[in-house]
Amino acid sequence: MSGIFSGAKLIVVKVGSSLLVEGGALRRAWLESLCDDVAALRKDGARVILVSSGSIALGRNILKLKPGTLKLEENQASAAAGQVRLAQAYADILAARDLVAAQILLTFGDTEERNRYLNARATLGTLLDLGAVPVINENDTVATAEIRFGDNDRLAARVASMMGADRLVLLSDVDGLYTADPRKDPNSAHIPEVTVMTPEIEAMAGGTLSGIGRGGMTSKLIAAKIATGAGCDTIIAKGEMHNPIAAITAGGRNTIFRASLTPAAARKRWIAGVLAPEGVLVIDDGAAKALADGKSLLPAGIRQVDGRFQRGDAVLVKNREGREIARGLVAYNASDAERIAGKRSLEIEAILGYRGRDEMIHRDDLVLT
Repeated sequence: MSGIFSGAKLIVVKVGSSLLVEGGALRRAWLESLCDDVAALRKDGARVILVSSGSIALGRNILKLKPGTLKLEENQASAAAGQVRLAQAYADILAARDLVAAQILLTFGDTEERNRYLNARATLGTLLDLGAVPVINENDTVATAEIRFGDNDRLAARVASMMGADRLVLLSDVDGLYTADPRKDPNSAHIPEVTVMTPEIEAMAGGTLSGIGRGGMTSKLIAAKIATGAGCDTIIAKGEMHNPIAAITAGGRNTIFRASLTPAAARKRWIAGVLAPEGVLVIDDGAAKALADGKSLLPAGIRQVDGRFQRGDAVLVKNREGREIARGLVAYNASDAERIAGKRSLEIEAILGYRGRDEMIHRDDLVLT
């Protein structure tokens, strides 16, 4: 893989409604070209997640709803009818390229509430490990105005952050960020690269350029801010032409927002400095040496469990002298951690009655302090 996607292991691609739906009908030939691009990225070794709008735009036509603003329940009904068609199209087209599509519908709470966040991340990770292409949309059938992302730009950024993606691509009807609205100001200049999200950059955002999608440049800049903060480079590019990802690779105009850290480094910094620890794990000398060598913390090395933490909470890791040597996110709650402390990973299922992770804290969720 060369150019802008070079070295990327996980790429999240957001597809806007106006790209997928025209006159109430699916732009199937365009979607086939996008799936060709996905297949090419996969062949080059990158995993791909698609965040796709379009269910409401498709569904309102299927249900023969009149043009104009829809009521909340009409939006939700449209989403229900349209999502079936959209998912089937992705499944059929990706299957023709020997790829398996997997539909995931998320609500705001799925990325905000810790247990639901962990479950969503685990499911997506398993799908990627199994070679599937997750296709994500907001669950518009149940989401309300008060508890929604509001647009799939921000949803895509949350997914990219959650999964530690290297690149987020926001495909839309604009080819990047300009100093002013190019439709109104002929002297506006295209900005090819943004290394720091300054107030001046944020002030360049305008309103939506589409009558179909809910997003605009403002939502794209918010998405870029979320994703780059998690170590993910963000690309805004025009997607109306066929093979839009290939067009970016070939040098098509876009704006890239650069992250200052890698996804792994951003996650480690977050664990080390932002989270308030909920408990303490005291470990033996062998486990301390394993952590220093870059390995995960296994239950066998734990000698004491303090605190009332839940799965996914941050805890301190201390040696027998009481000195903090690390902190990380635990894979078990406190009561289960107490039961398996000092035990081999092979014994976990027999003790707890279910098969959890082999590690108490995986090395990806742990930082030495």
